[in-house]
Amino acid sequence: MHNTVDGFSYGLVTPLVAYLMACLGGALGLRCTARATLVSRSWRPGWLALGSAAIGSGIWTMHFVAMMGFTIEHTPIRYDWLMTFASLAVAIVMVGVGIFIVGYRGARGTALFTGGTLTGLGIASMHYLGMAGMHLDGQLTYNTLTVAASVVIAMAAATAALWAAGQVRGFLWSVGAALIMGLAVTGMHYTGMAALRVHVTGTAEPSVGGSSAELLAPMLIGPLAFLVLAGVVVLFDPLMVMGRPAAVPVERKPGVPAHSEAPRTVRHPAHHLVRRTRRPLAHRHSRAPQNR
Repeated sequence: MHNTVDGFSYGLVTPLVAYLMACLGGALGLRCTARATLVSRSWRPGWLALGSAAIGSGIWTMHFVAMMGFTIEHTPIRYDWLMTFASLAVAIVMVGVGIFIVGYRGARGTALFTGGTLTGLGIASMHYLGMAGMHLDGQLTYNTLTVAASVVIAMAAATAALWAAGQVRGFLWSVGAALIMGLAVTGMHYTGMAALRVHVTGTAEPSVGGSSAELLAPMLIGPLAFLVLAGVVVLFDPLMVMGRPAAVPVERKPGVPAHSEAPRTVRHPAHHLVRRTRRPLAHRHSRAPQNR
């Protein structure tokens, strides 16, 4: 039995809020990734981990905000809690692997391609694993070509975003990259939803997991609280906002002064001696001997 499937039951509210969540997570994650390239290696893992968690939380929140507008006529939908939050963990881990590759190898060449591919696969895995956690009285099928297109969109968006993060050209540059990344991630979500086909049996109401309303509180309070905290870190770090390179500290060693002075021009005393003696000698030899 085919029931009416509606992905925009709240109109444009859920797509717009989902897009803003993707942009927020992307902006914070990209700034943290850019910041990691400006610090010493001892601080770099912390910034990269923060960026991975920000992007993963942003796209996960985007997905389930968008899913709140997804309804099936006369068919209740439930979500498996374990599978739902496992999709969050998968997103953070796989995005983290890609970000760490770019953070240590640079946003170019093979490192950029590998990091962007893994990050894109993490975004797509989060989406389809979250969809697998959705239970209803029916069966979900997907169009293979549309699914492949959604994965390609995710990888292309992730690669472009990581490249932009590696440029370190300032706050506005990262905001623009985050807007593009949010658009691509949201587009990937709805492309994946366009591949979905629902076949409802109508035999019994599913009893596994919690409803969408029950998932709303942890979905908003948990990841959004983390994104707010990450945003506070960004706002109170002027180096992250301005995107300027960090000053390299002067290495102090025993016997080496802290401030180096400008080199002075040293003139050898022999030059002055020659300058003083050359003229009298020439003058003395040029005289003709007298009274001899």
